[in-house]
Amino acid sequence: MLKKKLGLLVNVTLAASLIVGCSNDSSSSESKEDGSYKIATVRWSDWGDDFLKGFVEETEKEAGISIDWDTYLNSEWGDKKSLLMAGGELPDAFWGSISLTDSDIAKNSGVFIPLEDLIEENMPNLKAAFDEDPALRAMVTSPDGHIYSLPKKLPLRPIAGNSLFINQKWLDNLKLSMPETYEEFYNVLKAFKEQDANGNGDPNDEILYQGDVMSFILPFGLPTGAYLASMTVKDGKPIYMPTEAAYREGIEWMHKAYAEGLIDQELFTQDESMAEAKRKSEEGSLVGVSRGWTPDAVFGPNASEYAQLPALEGPDGERYVMTDAPVYSRNEFMITTKAENPAELLKWADKFYTEDASIQTFYGSFGVGVEKEEDGTYKVLEAPEGESADIFAWIHSFRDFGPKYIGEGFNEKVTLPTNGGDGLKLELDKEINKYAREQFPNVVYTAEEMNRLNALSVDLTSYVESMQSKWVVEGGAAKEWDSYISQLKQMGYDEYMEIQNKAFDRYQKSLKEAE
Repeated sequence: MLKKKLGLLVNVTLAASLIVGCSNDSSSSESKEDGSYKIATVRWSDWGDDFLKGFVEETEKEAGISIDWDTYLNSEWGDKKSLLMAGGELPDAFWGSISLTDSDIAKNSGVFIPLEDLIEENMPNLKAAFDEDPALRAMVTSPDGHIYSLPKKLPLRPIAGNSLFINQKWLDNLKLSMPETYEEFYNVLKAFKEQDANGNGDPNDEILYQGDVMSFILPFGLPTGAYLASMTVKDGKPIYMPTEAAYREGIEWMHKAYAEGLIDQELFTQDESMAEAKRKSEEGSLVGVSRGWTPDAVFGPNASEYAQLPALEGPDGERYVMTDAPVYSRNEFMITTKAENPAELLKWADKFYTEDASIQTFYGSFGVGVEKEEDGTYKVLEAPEGESADIFAWIHSFRDFGPKYIGEGFNEKVTLPTNGGDGLKLELDKEINKYAREQFPNVVYTAEEMNRLNALSVDLTSYVESMQSKWVVEGGAAKEWDSYISQLKQMGYDEYMEIQNKAFDRYQKSLKEAE
C-alpha cells in the first residue's frame, strides 16, 4: 500500500496530498448527450485503462449511462487542477480522494452541490451503510450540516499500520531472544553492534536501527494515527504528541542510543534512496531493524531474514502500535454544478456500496483479481508470476480510491495469498493489533479553520522537526524543554489546539447524532 511518512502537517494541506498529475486531457465544451457524463480521476502512475473495464463497465450499462473518464497522472495533476478550478471546463464529477482535498472543496464551495437530500432519495446502499456505521456519515458531514462528497470504507485493511521488523538471522547468530520490552530492545541493538551480528568478520558494518523517530519512541506511549500524524487521543481528548512528557522522555532515550552508535548516524541526512540501498543491499543484510509495511516491501532480497518486532512494553508497562492504516475516507465522489442530472449519477455511484463491488474495485473484477465462491465467500487471485500483487491490483481496479463499503465480518469471508501484499500484512497484523489505541479521527474543518491550520502548521512543523533531530543527535531535550514549549506557544500552538478540539468535538457530536 502507499505508505505514509511521519509528518506533522495537517491532513488538509494541499502540499501533503496533491503532488499530483497529467491526463488524456479530453475536456470539451460541447454539449453532451443525455446519460453521458465526464468524470475526472487521478492515478499514481500510468497503468493503462484496465481498471475501467469489467465491473465498472457493467455498472454503467446497468445504470443506462455512459462515463467519459478523464484520467490524470499524479505528477502533473496539481497544475491541471488549478486550471480547472480557475474557470476551465469542469467535469460533472471528481472521483477519488486523491483528486481533491477538504481545502479544495472549501475554497470552491460554489462548485460542488450538497448531496444529503439526493443520497436520501437515490442511494439505498449508502443509506444502509450510514445506518450500520454512523462514523461513515459523521466523517462526511461538513460543519455547515451538508454532505459534499461520498465516503469509503476499505476492505481488508489491518488495524495496525507500519511496524518494525528485526533481523531474525542476527538474533539467531548471537543466540538472542526476541525482545519484548524497550530495554531488551536496546540491549539487542547493543549486542548487534558489539558482536558482529551478520557474521561477516567486520564488526563495524552493521547498521543497527534505521527506522524513524516515532517508531523508536513508540513504547513511551505515542501511537501515531492514520489521519494526522502529530495528533493522538488520550483519555478521550486530543493530544499534540510533540508537547507530551512522554515525547521528551522518548527523545532522551533515543539520544542515548544514537550517542552509542545504535542508530543509523545518517538518519537525518540521507534521502530515501540512500536508506533503501542499505536495507536492500545485494551483498547481504546490513540493517538490524527498520520500519515498513511488510518485510518484502522494506528489505527486498533480504526479506526472508526479518521478523516482525512485537509491540514493546514501555516504561508505563503498556504496549503500543502504530495505527496509521486508514480505513475511512471522504472526498471519494464529488458532483459539480456542471452535472445536469446528479440524481442519475448518484444512482450509479450507489452500485459501488456493496460487498461484491467493494472487493472488485479493490483487487480487480471477478475472474481477473477475485473469484466469488458459491457459498458467498471470496478468493483473491495471485498475481501472475513475477508481478507485484499490489501493482497488479492497481492495474485492474481503483484500489484505494472511489466509493466502497464493507460491513462487519466481511474480511473473514475473503481468502488472500499470504506470501506477500495484503495477505501477509493481515497475518502480521493479527500478532499486534490488540494493542491498537483510539486515534485522532478524520475530522472536518471549516474553511477558516483550514486556512489557520495551514498557516500555523508550517511554523510548528518546521520547529518541531528541527528540534527533534537536534535532540536525538546532540541531546538537550530535558534542559531545553521549557523554552521549546514557550516557543511553540509563540508560534500559535494554543490556537492550533483550540481548532483541533473544536473539530474533534463537532465530530463527536455528529457521531452521536448519526447513531
